[in-house]
Amino acid sequence: MGQFKDIGVEKNGQVALVEIRRPPNNFFDIALIREIAEAFEALDADGECRALVLAAQGKAFCAGANFGDSDSDGGALLSGPRPGAAHLYIEGNRLFRTKKPIVAAVHGAAVGGGLGLAMVADFRVTCAEARFCANFTRLGFHPGFGLTVTLPAVIGPTKAALMFYTSRRVRGDEAHAIGLADVLAPQTEVRAAALALAAEIAENSPLGLMATRATMRGDLADRVRAATEHELAEQTRLRRTDDFKEGVKAMAERRVPVFTSR
Repeated sequence: MGQFKDIGVEKNGQVALVEIRRPPNNFFDIALIREIAEAFEALDADGECRALVLAAQGKAFCAGANFGDSDSDGGALLSGPRPGAAHLYIEGNRLFRTKKPIVAAVHGAAVGGGLGLAMVADFRVTCAEARFCANFTRLGFHPGFGLTVTLPAVIGPTKAALMFYTSRRVRGDEAHAIGLADVLAPQTEVRAAALALAAEIAENSPLGLMATRATMRGDLADRVRAATEHELAEQTRLRRTDDFKEGVKAMAERRVPVFTSR
């Protein structure tokens, strides 16, 4: 496994920990998603590894794209259509093709694409202090990262629509109640609880695990790939609008946006 800039990979027996290291907010871009994909693929090829944990340093699990940085994927969304956005979703789709079970340790905010990243996992361990938010419509935007497939599959289409249409923040305890998270733990114990779940999974037959997981997930990766093509088309259209510019500006200024349907 090669050297990584923005993630760390640690193995403890049959469980591997992949840690995002962009504190405090762990904003994502193509480079970060590519590194996670490369780590997952290397661990897929590691016969000793049976389960993965995806965690993060800092206060957030992943606060999405950084719209305040003109050099980031988020900031560049303001400048019009970008071929790189397609590559982001291609890299993201690699994550859904991972063969081994994944547990996400969501100790803080999982926002926008950060929520999409958390939904790559089979299971999510969280705490009451965490926040899950699909804030795309508050930005005048369209959901991405395959969330139009993954979120309804986990919490049902009505609850997913409620998160999309309101852009509301869902506390970790509410996320657990609606099935968005599978384990609720004290904030200081989220990672330990995720590692414990991964270790419990890893006690089982690796061939049986991968075969059963492949059956359970079915054509998820292909459905996500098709969904992201549509999501990207809608995002490309909407990022040209005044409403999108207003949504990003209002978020930066911490105020309610004033949309004009233009």
